Amino acid sequence: MTDLTRRHLVYGSAAALAALGLAGCVSNGPAQVAAAVPPQPNAGPTPADDTIAEDQTLGPLSNARYVAMYSAVEGDRFPIPAVKLAIIKPPFRRQVVEYPTTEAPGTIIVDPPHHFLYHVLANGRAMRYGVGVGREGFAWSGDAVIKTKQEWPDWYPPKEMVQRQPELKKILGQLQGGLGMAGGPRNPLGVRAMYLWQGNKDTLFRIHGTVEPWSIGKSVSSGCIRMIDQDVIDLYNHTPVGTRVVVLGGPGAARVG
Repeated sequence: MTDLTRRHLVYGSAAALAALGLAGCVSNGPAQVAAAVPPQPNAGPTPADDTIAEDQTLGPLSNARYVAMYSAVEGDRFPIPAVKLAIIKPPFRRQVVEYPTTEAPGTIIVDPPHHFLYHVLANGRAMRYGVGVGREGFAWSGDAVIKTKQEWPDWYPPKEMVQRQPELKKILGQLQGGLGMAGGPRNPLGVRAMYLWQGNKDTLFRIHGTVEPWSIGKSVSSGCIRMIDQDVIDLYNHTPVGTRVVVLGGPGAARVG
């Protein structure tokens, strides 16, 4: 198969993505999703309101506020180090922005071409976060729902990823759900993960933290949506199971679902 034909298949359909083993940054180990959270009623997202924005105004905050926002987090299961503000370009720092949309408050909208994630608030506003998204060949678009959430998630890379990156074998071990890496400070999924499903099907894509905050604002992942750990904690705390997630399209993005 030529590179051109392969690229056409990858970009042309979600089925091709799955068939080539390119969809998702994790595998669906048997215990991974079931153990993520206790069963919860799927009542749909709770509408976001002004309390999410707290005392933040539209636009970026002062450097002092941002230093505090991205400071070390104490009292979690593992230490969460501070993020150097210099590595987060100002547009990708958490901030409330004007964002008129027909989507209901509480919805998450991901804009991969611009590397932003919007958590829709009321009155034409949204909390905007910088994100890292799928690199060439791993870009996708579609609608999904957060079915489960997990703190300090275990990571189960797909077999195809291990084949592409055999060096991963050195850091993986046998867990309850298969070959993977237990949650912790070195885990690529960071401190929190939200699992994206379409109906009864796991997309294998996640919104999660990262141990590489310098990758925010870049297209580097295998399709997952990565966030700075402090930001993913903030979103996680304001996002119930059942939240609708819309991933917008872009050049070369395969439609999933």
